[in-house]
This record gives sequence, C-alpha cells and structure tokens, in this order.
Amino acid sequence: MAGPGARALLRHCPLLLPQNRHGTAYEGFVTAQGKNFHIRILLPVDLQLKNAWIECSWHLKRILHGYRHILKQRLHSCPDLVSFMVELKTVLEIALKNTQDLHIPRPPEYYSCLVRDLEILGWNRVAYVDTGLTTVKLKAEDSCGRQHLITLKLNAKYPTEPPDCLVDFPVPFAVSWMPQNSLIDIYKQFLAALESLKEFWDALDEIDGKTWVLEPEIPTRSATTRRIAIGNNVSVNIEVDPCHPNMLPECYFLGADHEVNPLRTKLNNNMHLWDPEISLLQNLRELLGIDFPSRAVLEKSDFAKDCGICYAYRLDGSMPDQVCDDPRCGQPFHQACLYEWLQGLPTSRQSFNVIFGECPYCNKPLTLKSSMKKL
Repeated sequence: MAGPGARALLRHCPLLLPQNRHGTAYEGFVTAQGKNFHIRILLPVDLQLKNAWIECSWHLKRILHGYRHILKQRLHSCPDLVSFMVELKTVLEIALKNTQDLHIPRPPEYYSCLVRDLEILGWNRVAYVDTGLTTVKLKAEDSCGRQHLITLKLNAKYPTEPPDCLVDFPVPFAVSWMPQNSLIDIYKQFLAALESLKEFWDALDEIDGKTWVLEPEIPTRSATTRRIAIGNNVSVNIEVDPCHPNMLPECYFLGADHEVNPLRTKLNNNMHLWDPEISLLQNLRELLGIDFPSRAVLEKSDFAKDCGICYAYRLDGSMPDQVCDDPRCGQPFHQACLYEWLQGLPTSRQSFNVIFGECPYCNKPLTLKSSMKKL
C-alpha cells in the first residue's frame, strides 16, 4: 500500500502498521480514550473488506461484543480500510463510554424520564429494551413501507446529554439536542432523515427488484454500491450518491475487454442524455442501450458461471470477476485464484501491480491488475 491511502491510515491509526508489501495484513493498536487495543487485520488478495478477518485482544472483543452486527455492516459498506478504521474508532469510543456508564448508578429521575418518554412515544414503536434500561431500539416505517431501526445507547446523564444513535444509513445521522429534548425529538429527526433518503432507497430497491444484483447478496440500507449482471460474465458496478441518487453514478464495468469496451463507449458518448427526472435504472438502460437480465425471466445460473480454477462460484464471499478476453474462451476466474495461478507459472512476469501470464484454459495472453491501488 502506498500513496494517499497509506498516509491517511497512518494519520488515523499511527500504531497500525502493514505487515507485508501487498497491503493484505496489518497489525498494531487502535487507540480510543487514551487506551491502546491490540488488533490484527487480514485482507484477501482482492482487498475486499467484506471478506476481511479481524483478530483482537479478549479485552477489545468483550468491549465490542454488543456492536458486532454494526461492525459487520460497516465492513460491507466501507469503501476502504481507512474508512472502516474511522468507523471502528467511532464505535469503540461509544462502546467505551457506555461500558464506563454501566458502573455509574442512575438516579431515579433517569428511569422515570425514560419510561415517560417511551409511553408518550408508544410501546408499539419500541423494538427492544435491555434489562438495564440503557439500550433502546425503536422501529419506524417510512412512507414506502420500508422498516427501519434506530439503536439508542443512553448514558447516566440522560436527558441532560443525548443518547448515542446507531442507524443503518449511508450518510451520518447527527442529532440536534437540547437538555429539554426527549426520545420523541430524536424519533422525529429519525423520521425526517428516513424521508430525506427516500429517493436513494427507491432507486436501489428498483434495481434490487428488477435486475440480478450479484453483489452484495443481502444489501444493507447503508450500502451504496450494486454490482448488476449484464450478460455472461459481464457486469457493471455502480456507486450511487445518497445525497443525489438521481444523478449519474460512478460506473465500473467488469468482464472481457471486447464485451465491456463498447459499453464504456456508449456510456461516455451518452452521458449528456442522463435525465434526472426518470429513474436511475431507466437511465442506465437508455444510456447503455441494453435490457438488464430480469429476475422474472432468467435464473442466476444463466449468466453466473463458476471459476475455471476452483470450480466454485463463491470463494470467501467473492464471485468470479476476471474473464479471459478471448471471445472463443471467455472463462471467468476469481481474482485470488487467477493471481495464485499466474504467480505459480514460471513464464509469468510482474510489473508493479500488474501480472502478465497465460489463460489456464486457452493459453492466450492474459493480464491481471491487482486491486492494491484501492487502499
């Protein structure tokens, strides 16, 4: 790992150091509230965070025990290691604060105030309350019928101080709070935030319902990317801006060059035709001049093929994303499988993050670009 990504990681986590030149292993400490906690992060060859393996000290594991589902969501939604470490430190700060609060006795006013707020809010909106009355989960339905949760971690000074709020949003959720405020005020802000994200979720729900989304298999509400199948071993990865969901998203095509180059050309030539008044999916169809495979007509097996090396479709959660460029071959491979295969060939050669070799099936020249540059 080199460049701005390395400097950003060093700035946020100066005690977390790379253990190899590929940027796939890191070990050291993450710091929060003046304390250092040992951590080790192992990334796959393709550097996909969702397939990362995280090891930590028993002390850190115990502190983060109640936040594992949140960290798992962040692993799937963060674009790079730097972003995830920032999220991890934020969650760790909240966890430490709440751990310390557990040992602070709550005054009677704390409980009477909390129960009163929940009664006013309505118990039908409460999804969960822990036995210590320090964690509350509230549920809400947006105007399109989507279900959402907000987790509130209350400290001993509530309501003088606001609770920490955890939500499955693609953007930060900042609460406006005054000492006279209550859970009702947070809930109203939560509902307003849901409506502000309506168009974003509408756009992605249409894509999820009308196309074959290859990744993520089970999208969270915070996920801003979709990898959409176009044809046999051809797909497009889109990154949607939550604040401007009707604008042209970042698009990255995956597949053999002879298949994806015409699509890139169409997109570049037709960008000026993008119409924010119609849906994101309809825009993509018209700009690319294609109909995406439909769930109503095709099975996933019609266009999703197994890796030609390991003979599996999923490898540690990843699907084949490298394709032989010879039209007569077109065999797909997992990047990790192809990387190991090419490294084992005496005829292969490597230059920086590019390795040159031959297709395992047709022996045609093949080039693999490592994704190390993403961090």
